[in-house]
Amino acid sequence: MLRPWQPPSPLPTAIAHKNTPPRLKFPRASASTTNASEEDDNRSQPGKIRRQVLTQQGRGKLDLRSDRDFYAYPRFVTHVDGGFISALTELYRRKLQSGSEVLDLMSSWVSHLPEEMEFKRVVGHGLNGQELARNPRLDYFFVKDLNRDQKLELESSSFDAVLCTVSVQYLQYPEQVFAEVFRVLRPGGVFIVSFSNRMFYEKAITSWRDGSDYSRVQLVVQYFQSVVGFTEAEVVRRSPGGRKGGEDRERPWYTGLLELLSGSSKDPFYAVIAYKNFKPVYE
Repeated sequence: MLRPWQPPSPLPTAIAHKNTPPRLKFPRASASTTNASEEDDNRSQPGKIRRQVLTQQGRGKLDLRSDRDFYAYPRFVTHVDGGFISALTELYRRKLQSGSEVLDLMSSWVSHLPEEMEFKRVVGHGLNGQELARNPRLDYFFVKDLNRDQKLELESSSFDAVLCTVSVQYLQYPEQVFAEVFRVLRPGGVFIVSFSNRMFYEKAITSWRDGSDYSRVQLVVQYFQSVVGFTEAEVVRRSPGGRKGGEDRERPWYTGLLELLSGSSKDPFYAVIAYKNFKPVYE
């Protein structure tokens, strides 16, 4: 008698075919590993901060009052001598393009832009509206404490040049400010940071106060290096006495004192310059 056909029962799942290679198991990446990888990727994006330059102690100030309170009253004085101003104006003459749009960060009532150059737009920023209103080259200005809030309420890629004159020593979060400058610059735009050895001592950060002229130059170079996408920084020096180049750390310690007592002291000129993404060919 014929029996009804029944399909063969499947092999137990635990038994594999002899020709079937064993399935390999790979360990899953932990959440911490994945997050670290994503964080590294984010840090490599243009405009991102790759590292913090300053320690918490290095950001400190002797005067703990807010900068807005410190600058509540206008100071209609110049903070550097004529030689410094002439050197800066000549640098702007070489680095800036007529018809460009310029952001003057931490500005004042004095403009160092060449008088013969015309710009499409010059926007100023500072801590005292009365000073900024007296600046003849500003088309617009805004007041903001960058040590309280580093975000610039400006459109991305909207300026060809950003300037910061004798004020970088007061920034407590320079990495964030430089990243914001990168954001508002157009590709190929230039950021020029100039300074001397003068400062409001109680408002300058510790890393600046405790440094030498040479170490301060290197500090600003590191600010640029902390933001992905800035070109290699260019340093311009003019030592007291009109000498270009050289390093002031090689001068005897008493030289500045003798110059001050004799009335022949001159402000050294330093500028650190870098571009967003690339240096334009007309340079």
